[in-house]
Formats: sequence, C-alpha cells, structure tokens
Amino acid sequence: MKIAIPLAEGKLALHFGHCERFALVDVNVTEKNIITREDIAAPPHQPGLLPPWLAERGATVIIAGGMGQRALDLFAQQGIQVVIGAPAETPEKLVQDFLAGTLQAGANVCDH
Repeated sequence: MKIAIPLAEGKLALHFGHCERFALVDVNVTEKNIITREDIAAPPHQPGLLPPWLAERGATVIIAGGMGQRALDLFAQQGIQVVIGAPAETPEKLVQDFLAGTLQAGANVCDH
C-alpha cells in the first residue's frame, strides 16, 4: 500500500490542492509499519490533475484534511481511497494511526 499525504511545513496541509509537497509512504499492511517515505514536489495547481498524477506514482490511499467533492469523485474513479478530516500531524504519525485503526478523521475542512 502506498499512502499519499499533502504537506505544508512538514505536516499535513489542510488545503489539499494547494500543498507544497507530497509524502509518499510505502507501508507493509500485514506488519503495520512504514517501509519507505519519499517527499516529492507537488505539480502546479490545476483542477483534476492530482488524481491521475498520484495514481501514476502508485498511491492507493490519500490522507487529507479537506477535499472538494469533485476531487473526491476523481480519486474514486482512480480507485484511490480517501480519508478526509485528518489533523495537521506528521506523515509518520498519520500513517501509524491509519494502520492501527486509530486515525481520528473529523469534518471535511474544504468548502468547495
């Protein structure tokens, strides 16, 4: 499983489409641990670009603070699971909580 997390200043970016970078975290689901983490620069903001761009990089799960409905639909079309309402934490903390089933996802903070 590869989990993508939008970043701003090293933590989860609350506005998904305008993040600085993405952490791409490979995990072992059976052992519930992180195998590798790679941070990559986000492409310039363009509506509809991120779902296929992240799918090409192997993402199967997105952990986000907020995301618009159109983006949610586009990720679903790519077969990528989206977890929204996550807190602004480090990628490692978010992934470990996700794998442990304790990630506290709240309200979608995106308003469009």
